[in-house]
Amino acid sequence: MRNNDGEVERKESIPSLDTRFNQTLRSVQGLVQGRSFPGKVLLSRRSESLKDSSSAENPPDIERSRSEDDFRSGEHTDTSFEGELQSTSKVTNETTISKPPSSITNMESTSREAQKLMFGARATDSARVMKFTKELSGSTVILDRREGVLTRKRLEYLECVSQYHDIPDIERSYDEINMLRQIAVDCPRTVPDVTFFQQEEVQKSLERILYTWAIRHPASGYVQGINDLVTPFLVVFLSEYLEGDMGNWLVADLPSQKISDVEADCYWCLSKLLDGMQDHYTFAQPGIQRLIFKLKELVQRIDEPLSRHMEEQGLEFIQFAFRWFNCLLIREIPFHLVTRLWDTYLAEGDALPDFLVYISASFLLTWSDKLQKLDFQGMVLFLQHLPTHNWTHHELEMVLSRAYMWHTMFNSSPSHLSS
Repeated sequence: MRNNDGEVERKESIPSLDTRFNQTLRSVQGLVQGRSFPGKVLLSRRSESLKDSSSAENPPDIERSRSEDDFRSGEHTDTSFEGELQSTSKVTNETTISKPPSSITNMESTSREAQKLMFGARATDSARVMKFTKELSGSTVILDRREGVLTRKRLEYLECVSQYHDIPDIERSYDEINMLRQIAVDCPRTVPDVTFFQQEEVQKSLERILYTWAIRHPASGYVQGINDLVTPFLVVFLSEYLEGDMGNWLVADLPSQKISDVEADCYWCLSKLLDGMQDHYTFAQPGIQRLIFKLKELVQRIDEPLSRHMEEQGLEFIQFAFRWFNCLLIREIPFHLVTRLWDTYLAEGDALPDFLVYISASFLLTWSDKLQKLDFQGMVLFLQHLPTHNWTHHELEMVLSRAYMWHTMFNSSPSHLSS
């Protein structure tokens, strides 16, 4: 319509209650989808289903399959909470239609409360190895699906142990017998300076986990060094049932069901960890060979004097770094620092192999000045017996800090590493 001056007068349309509510809901969803937590896990992966939560809900069978897939891929998302958000939006929408405009403030307050629940109810812990049976802090989070998947995976592990491990040798192939014998030899050698791992029950658990994993991953089978990778998971999961100093733990005091559950959880965590680096343990271990080449290139760029000295003395990186990458540095630091190192490993997820190069470079260059004064034999002996037995969290944090700094500088600019 036109005003008295003949100009066109635009009339602003007043948005309906439904429109204002949908805008508020979308802003809440945007906050949820854009917020990440330690370990790079998002609260929601199903943004499409939330865009129109008032119109339809996913069928129960789809919810179930997605929760199982999330468990397999290591991304622990809670689909039940999204269901609560959908039901909340329905109730609020119906209430808004029936109430006068004065109730808009109450509706927005409800949206803010929903947002608080979303941020306060979750306690994701993929940076530290997630303790499957630990209750989350919020009472609104329903763990029925997660507990169901966890129970199924534990039963699957028990079936595998019964099928592959708990059988007479006459039913095994020649290669399987040799592999089981090698595992039985390596289990007593696992973290020999920690008395906890010398218990017979602990070594039997390690044997079952390692043999079952090797049988189910025939491309690599068992490789010496994988036994060390189980130990951080075992300690973390047992800490739920055993208190005090780890040196005083007695696994024999636990019920067999608890031991079985801990074994299963360790098995699936080990499987998830090695899924992204299985070529480290296949024939000729090409994954480790690749990382050693990258480590040499990185050290040459960061500390050229040390790199030149090592080359002049004839010291090859494979002579010391192979064990570092094979055991993920577990044998190079005191065991009480390993869980802190595992925090970083699990937070990196599938990008862990690349980041291992920067951690190893930072670890090596801690003793750059010392190494430049040694000859070939001196460097070999020094790197095989590193002076880390008195290390605390402070020294490890310095190594990880330098690794993050160099990763930021060089990883996205590979041309900077070329000579």
